[in-house]
Amino acid sequence: MEVFLMSFFSAVIIYITVHSIIKALNIALNRNEISKRKYRLIMAISIFIGTFVAVVLPFGYERLFDAIL
Repeated sequence: MEVFLMSFFSAVIIYITVHSIIKALNIALNRNEISKRKYRLIMAISIFIGTFVAVVLPFGYERLFDAIL
């Protein structure tokens, strides 16, 4: 149960972080500070890394709890 709660709250924090990065990229794109190609690349990388971390995180928490207990 603890692992589920920690994973859920961590996933929420990761989602908020990725969402903020995308909002900042949208502002930079609208001000013509970055190109569309760079915008798409950074957005895809941030979504991929955020999803990967959110999926792998429960296994890391499980190993951490097994090591502690």
